[in-house]
Amino acid sequence: METLRKVLGEFNRLHGSEARARIVRAGEGEVVIEFEGSFCATCGLYDYFEDLKWEALDFGLKVEPVEVLEAEEDDFEHGRYLVRYVLDHSSSG
Repeated sequence: METLRKVLGEFNRLHGSEARARIVRAGEGEVVIEFEGSFCATCGLYDYFEDLKWEALDFGLKVEPVEVLEAEEDDFEHGRYLVRYVLDHSSSG
């Protein structure tokens, strides 16, 4: 989990003006991450979920977004999304 926290710290450092990520819950082989923010209008929403995957690889952690569990959006281009990721058992975290 420490590695995943570092991944989220780097993600938030890079994307924090548009989107912030935090761990909601972690279980055996999976983690649910909340993304909240205004998100870049020219970027695809799912690109943020994939960016976390690529950021994790830089830390030697393999995660794969598999399902958006919740999606909330308001009228002011702000949203909150819960995304379930599967963790690769052979990677650290």
